[in-house]
Amino acid sequence: MHISAPLLVATLCLTSLAHAQSTPPASGAPQFITIGSDAILSSRLIGLNVQTASGEGMGKIEDIVFEGGEIMGVVLSVGEILGGGPRYVAVDPSGISIRYVEGDHMWQATMNATLDQLKSAPEFRYEGKWKR
Repeated sequence: MHISAPLLVATLCLTSLAHAQSTPPASGAPQFITIGSDAILSSRLIGLNVQTASGEGMGKIEDIVFEGGEIMGVVLSVGEILGGGPRYVAVDPSGISIRYVEGDHMWQATMNATLDQLKSAPEFRYEGKWKR
C-alpha cells in the first residue's frame, strides 16, 4: 500500500488536532465510583430555567462545557429573555447556584446578574466543531 507524503502529513496533523480537543487520555483501568446523594446529573440541568434570587427569568441551561475533563462553563440560552432570536452566553459554573428543592421535587438554578449584564455578555455561538 502506497501513501503519499502530503496525505500522511495531513492525517498526522488531524490526529493531533483531534487529540488536543479531547479529554485527557485514560490513565489505566477504569475506576468505578459511587455517586453521592449531593451530586448533580447534567441530564437534570439541560433545559433548567435560571432566575435571579427575586425570581426574574435569566434564561435556561442549554449546555455544560467540559475542558480537560473538568466543568469549565454553563451555556445559557438567553434570546427569549432579551427579546430576540437565539442567543447564548457562557457563564463560569461558580456564577450559578443549583439546588434541589425537596418540597417541590424539582431543581432550581439562580444567579446574581441583571438583564443589562446578560445583554453585554459575550455571545457564545454554536459554530465550527460545535455547530448543531
